[in-house]
Amino acid sequence: MKNYKRFAIDLAKQAGKIIRNDFKLGMKKKWKANNTPLTKTDLIINQLVIDSVKQTFPNHSILSEEGNDFSEKSDYVWVCDPLDGTIPFSHGIPVCAFSLALVYKGESILGVVYDPFMDRMFFAEKGKGAFMNEKKISVSPRDTLKHSLLSVVHWNNAPFDFSRLAVVLKNEGVRISNISIAYMGALTAAGEFVGTIFPGNQPNDTAALKVLVEEAGGKVTNIFGNEQRYDRPIKGHLVTNGLLHTALLKLIQKHVR
Repeated sequence: MKNYKRFAIDLAKQAGKIIRNDFKLGMKKKWKANNTPLTKTDLIINQLVIDSVKQTFPNHSILSEEGNDFSEKSDYVWVCDPLDGTIPFSHGIPVCAFSLALVYKGESILGVVYDPFMDRMFFAEKGKGAFMNEKKISVSPRDTLKHSLLSVVHWNNAPFDFSRLAVVLKNEGVRISNISIAYMGALTAAGEFVGTIFPGNQPNDTAALKVLVEEAGGKVTNIFGNEQRYDRPIKGHLVTNGLLHTALLKLIQKHVR
């Protein structure tokens, strides 16, 4: 796939270096209109991505959480979350990730998620498998919810309300964790989580996860069980090992408002 892989991994490493350096210095945050935090690190990495894509692939488009650039409308779109996990990062908790995907005509064909603190580089290309630090990874073989580890993201004023779902899942014996949607999705691909449920509507949050999890043997749909394109708003996200996808879809349909 041309030199997309090398470009994405090199860019992730550059972003990771910025995250580590800024973390040592301590980061002040501002609050965006949607009540989510924003740090200088988000903006610096966002600009790094824009500049790098413009220089290397000038005819490609860019979609990022901290600012979009569609000056060159293209079938190829780089979809980025510069710092997924800004809340823990800004509170001095070293759990966050850089996320980048290459989308072609709405389909995610390449994804990278990088944890700069553990130096974990998750990468996948469509049709070529999923890897962490060059070692092939696969989803969990678990086929029951009880005692499974699942990420359920929910916040006030989210497009979909997962609060009831989280209670039901806990009653089912599911262990729930959530810090970074991109990182939890990558850990689903690596078999450490059985799934990640996300209520948002922005492609930059999850575009990298689709190719990563599917290449690891899992399944990704919106929360209604439908295929989701990444050149438009998403309708939530259900990311699983595949074996538990139907069971989780039923719970979502019953308990999500």
